[in-house]
Amino acid sequence: MSSCCARFRSSTNPISLFPFLRIRLYSHSSFNSNNLDNVVSSFNHILHMNPTPSIIEFNKILGSLVKSNNNHYPTAISLFHQLEFHGITPSIVTFNILINCYCHLPEMDFAFSLFGKILKVGFQPDIITFNTLIKGLCVNGKVKEALHFHDHVISLGFHLDQVSYGTLINGLCKMGKTTEALQVLRKIDGKLVNTDVVMYSTIIDSLCKDKLVTEAYVLYSEMITKRISPDVVTFSALIYGFCIVGQLKEAFGLFHEMVLKNINPDVYTFNILVDAFCKEGNTKEAKNVIAMMMKEGVIPDVVTYGSLMDGYCLVNKVIKPNMC
Repeated sequence: MSSCCARFRSSTNPISLFPFLRIRLYSHSSFNSNNLDNVVSSFNHILHMNPTPSIIEFNKILGSLVKSNNNHYPTAISLFHQLEFHGITPSIVTFNILINCYCHLPEMDFAFSLFGKILKVGFQPDIITFNTLIKGLCVNGKVKEALHFHDHVISLGFHLDQVSYGTLINGLCKMGKTTEALQVLRKIDGKLVNTDVVMYSTIIDSLCKDKLVTEAYVLYSEMITKRISPDVVTFSALIYGFCIVGQLKEAFGLFHEMVLKNINPDVYTFNILVDAFCKEGNTKEAKNVIAMMMKEGVIPDVVTYGSLMDGYCLVNKVIKPNMC
């Protein structure tokens, strides 16, 4: 019996007996998404296996290419075409990966061509499909088209989520269309989806950058009334808004309010205050903020010290013009 087993072991490759082991080896341990040649080699290995592995295994490799630091979008698209050539049916996950690739390149026409193909072959697009396309349009400055696509999706009987609307609101705000963003917020509130801190904070930030701090604070108060908890982004936006309109007392009041709510200020929050005090020539108060910052374990950065140096220069220009 032992000699038979020995002959069996010596003449047989265990991986050839258990194909699923080979799949796991190629799809998990044998490639690094930063090593393009290794990834392509792994893909080709499992592509020519018999029987053909599940589409899930191919999706893992395609997904790794897209998520890698190098973002090998063209390679992922090329490998997808190899799947089609070999008659391997993609899944909705496969299509979503490819749509994401085209959105990043950016080739939005190809992305929507794939969306049409999804519908044509009878697949059901999911929320990832919609959100990827909406984000692709918004990132590429096509917010109007994103809104039209939203209307089309709703007309087809599909539903969007908080991420979808957060992306639309962010896209509108980045285009300077804060009023339209607020209209979207009012349109969806409690009807299509529940509004969240991301949506409110995005609009508050946009209002503050436009120096519309009163309107921003009204929106903040609305958040509190609705029991939507503000975060560091919300407070930082408001603090910045009050600082740029010269209301440092109110800005510092908001800073203390966020601390009382156990929301930890980050380096950006502290830098806003340091910069504001320095622009008024109040380097003493700016240094107090930096001391508080370090006490909280937040490390000052080049922006912090740059603002402080500007503050000293401003003071010296007033007192001793030739020393700065």
